[in-house]
Amino acid sequence: MSPFPGILPDEPIDSVAHLIQTALTPIFMLSGIGTLLNLFNTRLARVSDHIEKSNDALATTKAPTERRHLRQHIRHLHRRTLLLDASILLAAVGGAATCGAAFVLFLGSLRDSSVASWLVVMFGMALICTVGALAAFLCDSLAAWHGLRMTTSWARSTHPKD
Repeated sequence: MSPFPGILPDEPIDSVAHLIQTALTPIFMLSGIGTLLNLFNTRLARVSDHIEKSNDALATTKAPTERRHLRQHIRHLHRRTLLLDASILLAAVGGAATCGAAFVLFLGSLRDSSVASWLVVMFGMALICTVGALAAFLCDSLAAWHGLRMTTSWARSTHPKD
């Protein structure tokens, strides 16, 4: 007998717990994707600021080796912006797919119909896009690390310790 007659059906606790888990999964995933989007956008803003400073430095410097290094550094930063753009695009599509999965869950509960295939497609697409966004962000992180090593080695070669 249900503790709330007429409100909650007489269902085992496992099926109710499963329903709650299913309903909350897209919400937690969307929250995580939102956090990733914030991180990616912040990182892109920092790289864009660095490009602007490097372009300003390129406009004022006359030394050919330093100009060549600055041009190479700007090209490297542009490649990083492409990786971050890909991260943002994939995360946004993953977020949209997560919203789609939540919407399919909602429609399924309203219509009491079988929407399992749509749910699998939408949630699967959300997961794939989120993994792709993280992979592109990892590539940007590796590119940043490589750029830092290149800049450090260039600085050591042009400004040796006395």
